[in-house]
Amino acid sequence: MKEKTRFLILGGLGEIGKNMYAVEHNDEIIIIDAGISFADMTTFGVDYLVPDYSYLKENEKKIKALFITHGHEDHIGGIPFLLLNVNIPYIYAPNQASELIKLKLEDKNIRYDHIITYKSDDVIKFKYFEVDFFRTTHSIPDSHGIRVKTPDGVIVTTGDFKFDLTPIGPMADLHKIARIGEEGVDLLVSDSTNALNEGVSNSESKVDEALNDIFSKHQIERIIIATFASNIYRLKHIVETCYKYNRKICIFGRSMENNIDISIKGGYINHKELFVTPEEANSLKPKEVCILCTGSQGEPLAALSRIADGEHKSIKLKPNDVVIFSSSPIPGNAMSIGRTINKLYLKGVKVYTNSDTTDIHTSGHANMEELKLMIRLIKPKYMLPFHGEYRMLKNHADLSTLCGVPKENTFILDNGDTLIMDKHKITKGEPIKQDEVFVDGNTASEVASQVIRDRKIMASDGILVITANIDIRNKKLLVRPIISTRGFIQVNKNEELLKLIEVKSSVIIMEKLKDPNLTFADLKSSITLQISSYINELTGRRPIILPIILDIKK
Repeated sequence: MKEKTRFLILGGLGEIGKNMYAVEHNDEIIIIDAGISFADMTTFGVDYLVPDYSYLKENEKKIKALFITHGHEDHIGGIPFLLLNVNIPYIYAPNQASELIKLKLEDKNIRYDHIITYKSDDVIKFKYFEVDFFRTTHSIPDSHGIRVKTPDGVIVTTGDFKFDLTPIGPMADLHKIARIGEEGVDLLVSDSTNALNEGVSNSESKVDEALNDIFSKHQIERIIIATFASNIYRLKHIVETCYKYNRKICIFGRSMENNIDISIKGGYINHKELFVTPEEANSLKPKEVCILCTGSQGEPLAALSRIADGEHKSIKLKPNDVVIFSSSPIPGNAMSIGRTINKLYLKGVKVYTNSDTTDIHTSGHANMEELKLMIRLIKPKYMLPFHGEYRMLKNHADLSTLCGVPKENTFILDNGDTLIMDKHKITKGEPIKQDEVFVDGNTASEVASQVIRDRKIMASDGILVITANIDIRNKKLLVRPIISTRGFIQVNKNEELLKLIEVKSSVIIMEKLKDPNLTFADLKSSITLQISSYINELTGRRPIILPIILDIKK
């Protein structure tokens, strides 16, 4: 029986980040992107979230290659964790992404020698698949869309894109995109990040003009610019503006240093001679220096936050400094950014943020009219919005209907869902397992969801420790249990409650000691369950219960 082609969604739906998809036919699988998403306030202590790789692990003999659209973290950040779990024969990536991946693997001490750099006109063929590429415009160089020809139809994924007719870098290849549409596309998988934004996104050249205005107004002050380290074209025209105004550039932030270094080596950024060390920058006059740093999202440990707090070892704010936030808040970061801006104002500096009157940032993602243009150029039979929260996906699906895709041919899916392609007809298939996978710390250790639940409980209800000394051979509780707590109640104001818990614990332990087959595990389980219910009855809260049982032998 002939196998049908399957499109597997491993991440990137209902969220911003963690983009990862796969196409499967018979004994072949190709993967597109392998991103991460960053933790928020609900995932205590977690650094990243990555897709669930279990399906790929179970089918790793089928995997032929991983293809990368561009070098942003939400598309390449998961590669180290993927390689530690799954055998990937080859990674195909454009030049900038290739260099960033190599650096990322080097930082994680992962040896991998099968990264192949592709160009826009390359074609890679497998037994069932043929893969080619088209250049797009985004905020990082070498961004591409990918076309996959399968036995059952053609899939096009745009990657992250916008249409900018006056870009800082190369133009999107409109002619090739249109030609691909003319040749026939069954499924379009398209970026939905800005699907709620009307009109057309601002050109990056508008930002260039705004930054030039600020530099011309503040020719005697020191200028500090915070932006995304991955926005290479923004960094490029900041460098060009500094060159124009005879300013040296000092970089703060490791990710910024890495991206600048790779971009200089790749020829995307010129004027290497402008870059100076912190020591050299401090010896220059304010009008002769521009500080380029991370921290545009108010991250507590990023360079700008430490500068605002007065805790940066190499740079101290001066009252006449000018600080530019060349970015817009990522959803959920507005409060952190606001705190940083307030600290800067308290230091007496002038702050510029993106606004209706100051275009110092533009998105690298397409607004509504650009999304419509992509749909019109590709002319797909079926439409799958990706890279976005549900409301973004829904609006993008509605836009595609306005542009001629039948409503019944649009899909709003979740991570783990699949599509079945059979002779150019596409239907929804059976889902695959997709659990939440958390990464904690600098290692690739995964944190179970139970750990996150426990951390949330400790954050909201605290922890209560019950320490009991028993003589298990003589079936005795030697002294009353010691009750200690953190984050549950204030001890000196709740002595009566602690006494009740102490008495209840004693009763539970003495009752269980009568059991001739008692084990430590049984005793701890009984204490945990009964005390948890007891405290909930008394207080309406459920702290983590941690019994510590010591067998004292006499």
